[in-house]
Formats: sequence, structure tokens, C-alpha cells
Amino acid sequence: MARIPVRSVESRVMRTLLVLALLVSPVWAQKLPFTFDAMLKIDRVGEPALSPDGKVVAYTLRKMDLAGNTSSRQIFTVPVAGGMPKAITTEGNNDRPRWVPGTNRLAFISTRSGNSQVWTMEADGTAPQQVTSLATEASGVSVSSDGRLMVFVSEVYPDCADEACNQAKVEAEKSNKVKARVITGLLYRHWDSWQGARRKHLMIVAVAGGKVRDLTPGNRDVPTFSLGGPDDYAISPDGKEVSYITNLDPDPATSTNSDLFAVSVDGGESRKISLSPGADVSPMYSPDGKYLAWRMQEKAGYESDRWRLVVMERETGKSQVLTQSLDRHVQSFTWLPDSTRLFYVVEDRGRTNVQMVPVAGGAARIILGGKTHVDDVQFTPDGKTMVFSQNSGSTPLEVFKVPNTGGEPVNLSNASTSLLEKYQLTPLEDFTVEGADKARVQSFLMKPPAYDASKKYPVLFLIHGGPQGAWGQSWSFRWNPQVLAAAGFVVVMPNPRGSTGYGQKFTDDINDDWGGKVFDDVMAVVDHVAKQPWADPDRFAAAGGSYGGYLVNWMLGHTDRFKAFVSHAGVYDLKSMAGETEELFFAKWEFKGLPWENPDSYAKWSPSNHVNSFKTPTLVIHGEQDFRVPYGQGLQLFTGLQQMKVPSKLLVYPDEGHWILKPKNSELWYQQVIDWVTEWTRKAPRP
Repeated sequence: MARIPVRSVESRVMRTLLVLALLVSPVWAQKLPFTFDAMLKIDRVGEPALSPDGKVVAYTLRKMDLAGNTSSRQIFTVPVAGGMPKAITTEGNNDRPRWVPGTNRLAFISTRSGNSQVWTMEADGTAPQQVTSLATEASGVSVSSDGRLMVFVSEVYPDCADEACNQAKVEAEKSNKVKARVITGLLYRHWDSWQGARRKHLMIVAVAGGKVRDLTPGNRDVPTFSLGGPDDYAISPDGKEVSYITNLDPDPATSTNSDLFAVSVDGGESRKISLSPGADVSPMYSPDGKYLAWRMQEKAGYESDRWRLVVMERETGKSQVLTQSLDRHVQSFTWLPDSTRLFYVVEDRGRTNVQMVPVAGGAARIILGGKTHVDDVQFTPDGKTMVFSQNSGSTPLEVFKVPNTGGEPVNLSNASTSLLEKYQLTPLEDFTVEGADKARVQSFLMKPPAYDASKKYPVLFLIHGGPQGAWGQSWSFRWNPQVLAAAGFVVVMPNPRGSTGYGQKFTDDINDDWGGKVFDDVMAVVDHVAKQPWADPDRFAAAGGSYGGYLVNWMLGHTDRFKAFVSHAGVYDLKSMAGETEELFFAKWEFKGLPWENPDSYAKWSPSNHVNSFKTPTLVIHGEQDFRVPYGQGLQLFTGLQQMKVPSKLLVYPDEGHWILKPKNSELWYQQVIDWVTEWTRKAPRP
């Protein structure tokens, strides 16, 4: 018999002990850190639509393709009673599922025929029928309550009276070798696209197909670009009229005054409904047709004014604001099927909740939420079950249901449940400190996987954009704290002055004070974190996008507390920014006029005037198709850093806008950001 070496025996024993250790170790120790690759595997749920009988939910599922640097979106259904979700589309990109009442069919938008058109199909995906074949394509389909008509959006040439004219102009524009633009007015580009000769119009067609008619002819966009929230058009329950928003101000670049209008489904003159000097958006008829509700802002030119919920009795034209006493934004809303109450979603201290108010007004009551982010609220016909979407800092968006009597929400879509069981996802914590003027400043915090309380960690502070925005108990694919924490950082996300969800005054306090109280608020958070036993104050870094990039640029000239910065799409020179951006109402409100009207504010708050103090190593990121914060801002910042001999790197995307959306581009973004802050916060070896 051969002799077994002692080392071999020891090796087997060690392997056995290791297996036993793994079996008895905590569950989290067996899970993988949540990296970018893990995040890309998540199927992204969206657009839940409850069937008229309340038995089935349709929704979209977006799958990312890293190798192809693209994504695909398909439509799924799942029974409200529970069961396995089923894909009912497989070809092309498909979105916007909308049920056709009185049938078992769905209307949707699909590219399966080569471009974006309106289609219908059976609820199991069979018997697909193409309804439109427009050269100007189609999007945003909605179906009337009687199941006869569909309204959708198409970008048409306003001087064309028929499809033949539109088709001829589309082909002529494509074949024209001259791509120069002749511009005679402002708002000639928006977000990431240029304004050409075409305008968005609302079109109408029978569900069965046939002639497509233009409901909103003229040289204006209908709906105009939205400031966020639900759809900006709706069909009345009797199928006789369509309500929509548009902005008739002669200079929409300086105006937020979108108004509600109504037009007959047969066409003709539109009539104006709303009167607010601010924005009126998101029209929604009550199921019985007696009322029309919408969201309203009171202040002209201020996109971050408080969103209020308004309801109007259609017969009398009498309207009232149902949430006038609520010092929070109404983000979305829906009607109870019996038309007696409205349910609306409210942002509050980094979370959302669902509140209910009677249509006649009165006291509101919180129905759901307060711990996560909820939206897309819908009710079964009997009003007994609520269907909604929900996500948090540690769980991506899924479709849920809950009884109206309360209870634990049930996950219906389960798109990422099994995948995420493999990874350690850390819940967000929060804390509050005293900021400028003794204001209470809340922050969210995420610790790295396998956190060890005996160790000190580098800290990455994330500064949100807006500036009227907020970090919340919600999921993000663009600034995902799970991925950043998995790189070894404690991630801290402050909500300083300007943040939403803490009252309108807290939001307004940043107006014409971009580097003032908000900077003090953030530094108060930094001071607090520096005292924590897990924080290494010698390894702090900060990163931000849009306004968050601005504050990083401001911090470059006002503090040396950080080892590294990342400025993504950041505002650098306020004067040139005002002349390059598209929504001029934003600059006019924030700095009380344009640069020639109030030059002192632009000079006071511009980071470019403090370049002589720049010292902190900085990664600059920008997209060339970013028209909100044009990429010249990033080029100017990088030039200043280089001239000051500050270690710096410039990452420019020719095919991205304000956000980095393509999978490969996003992968590079996370790699560059993590590598940069890791390099400059690496602990120096002991002598």
C-alpha cells in the first residue's frame, strides 16, 4: 500500500474545515459583492398597466446587452392573483402597453416593422396587428374608455395636411446632403436633440385601424416638453374629447407656463381650461367623467415650484386645490374607480407615500409607503386591491399589489428576486445633522459589503443634481451606491439646501445662493462623518453630476478636505452656461435674470472665478450631446485644472447627453470613477 504524504492529509483536513466554516458562516459572507456586472444583469421593470377587469398587469422589461452596447424592451403580463410572469412580445422593441376596454387586447408601441408604430395584440401576444404606418412614426399610445379610439404622439411637419406630404418631407430630409440648421428662435435644441422643422402633435385613430387624423395642427408642440410626472394628455371617459398641455408663450425657452386645453375627438378649435401663470400638467379625467384633475404650479418661470393637485368640476368649471396646505410635491396621482377620492404620491424626506383625499376636499390620509419609493398607483375595479411599483436603495423597481385594508405588499413581477439572492445588497441608513442657519440636513449612508466596525474606510460623498432634487430610498442605475460601496467605500449622500421633500422653503433656499448655504450644509455633513469611528478623514472624495458637478467645481476652489473629485456634466462658468443652455427660464429664476441683467450673481457664484485655488485631483466627465449643461463647461474646467497643474483627467462621450445610458459607456463610466477615487484615496504605506 502506498504511503499517503502528511501534507496531503493536512490539505484534505483544511479543505474539510473550510467547507464546514462556510456552512456555518453568516449568509452575507457567502454572497458576492454587487458590482457593475451584477447591476447590468438586472431586468428593468417599467410601465405597469392594470387590465380593466383588474385581473392582469402588463408591464415592460428592459434587458441590457453589454456586448452589443444596446438594450431591448419587451412586454410581460402577470396575474394579479399571482403566478409566473409571461413574455408576450419577443420581436423588436415594445413598450407602452395599454389595455383596450371591452376586449382581451393590448395596444402598444413596437419597432418590429422597422420603426416605431402603434400595434395591437391579444393579451397572450397572439394576433398582432399593425395600426399605423407613419413616416413620422408614433409613440405614447392611449386608449379611450369605450375601446373605440387611440390617441398617440407623432412628430409631423406642421405645414403638411396628410401622410403623403409628411412622407415626402421625411425622405427629402434624409436624402439632403446638406445638414446645416437655420434657426430663427430659441429653444432650438432640448436635452439631447435639435429642434427641426417637425412638431409633436396628438394624433387619433380607431382601434381597428383606418385614417389617422391630427387633433392639434399648428406650429407648436403638443404636448410640450414636460417638467416630469404622468402623461400630459388624456381621453375623456365618454370618448368625446381629449385634454392636453401645451405652452403658447411666444418664447418657450423662458417660460414654464404650460396650460391645459381640451379638443373634440372630431377635431376643431381647442378651448383653454387652466389659468395658472405657472405650469399645469398631467390631466386625468375621473372615471365617471364629472371631474378633471391635474397638477399645478403657481409661480411663473420656476420649474421647482411646489406641485399641487387641482380638481375641476367639468359641468360648472369650478376648481379647487386639494393639497394647498401640503408643503410637499404631488408627484403623480390616480382616481378611485368610484370617482369619490384621489390617491396621490408625495415625496417626503427621501421617501414617498401614497395619500388619499376626497374629491370635494378635506383632510388627507396616508394610505401606503413612507419607507421606500412607490409610484404608478392603480386600483382594481372594486377598489379593493392597489397595484403599484416600488423600489428602494437595495431593491430595483418591481410591480406589487396590496389590499386596500393594508398588509404586506406582494411582489408580482419578481424580475430580479432570484438574481439578487446571490449578492450582498446593503440597506441604506440615514442620519441628520445641523446645517447652515440651524437647518436639519438629512443624509443617506451605505456601508461596504462585509463591513468591519473595527476598520476605517474611505468615504465617497455623492452630491445630487437638480439642484432641486434629492437622494432617496430609491434605486438608481446611474449613480448606484451599491456598486460604489462594493468598491470599498462608505457612500454618503447628503440632501442639503435645495433638496426636495423637506418643504418648499428648504428647496427655495438655494435660489441665487448656489455656493452658499448648500455648501455649508454639505460641509456640516462632512464634519459629522469625519468624527465617526469608521471614517478615515484623510481619504475623503466627492462626486456629483449636473448641479452636483457644479458643487464639486465650487468645492475645488473652497476646500482642501478631499483627496479626489469627480465632476460629471458640471456647471463651471455660469455666464457662458446661461448663453449655451436651452431652458433659459432656469437661469433667469436661479440667478434673478440673465448675465447682462444681474452680472453680480453670475460672478459671485461661478466656480471659474476661483480657478487659482484649484488643487484637488479631479476627473471631468461630459457628453457631447448634453444640451442642458453643454460640454464646453467640462472642457473649460479641464483646461483650468491642467493650467493649474492639478492632476486631472477628461472623459468625453461623443454619443451621450446629460446622462450616460449605453451599456458599454456606462461600464467605462463606473470603471473610471471607481479607479480615480480609489487611486487618490489609497492609503499610503507606513514608513
